[in-house]
Amino acid sequence: MKLNVYLMFNGNCKEAITFYEKVLNGKIEMLKTYKEGAAQMKYNPEHADKIMHSKLIAGDVLIMASDNMSDHYSKGNNFSMSLEFREELKKATAIFNALSDGGKISMPLEDTFWGGKFGMLTDKFGIQWMISVG
Repeated sequence: MKLNVYLMFNGNCKEAITFYEKVLNGKIEMLKTYKEGAAQMKYNPEHADKIMHSKLIAGDVLIMASDNMSDHYSKGNNFSMSLEFREELKKATAIFNALSDGGKISMPLEDTFWGGKFGMLTDKFGIQWMISVG
């Protein structure tokens, strides 16, 4: 069994997944708009160019995402994306800094009582991240 993340955005999925591709040095393997969906799929024509489904792979990380076109979209604070690095402090620091650009750091990436480094932030898309090293 494997647990993967699926993020929902409010119309800016393409911008977000492209940002994550760059920051995480990954590759977008799928980026489909609503108009590229199955012919029988019904959608609001205003959403034709919004993302119906995307898939990003960066090492062992898989992030899937889409634009939620319902009236029930809201940013949640009940989850965080958690990236764990064994001993790659330089890489973790670079990713932490890139993700925090335009966002808000809630806990700087710094030494912890358990011997590693840890930091938390919310990126410019409202997604919460935890970065852990060691």
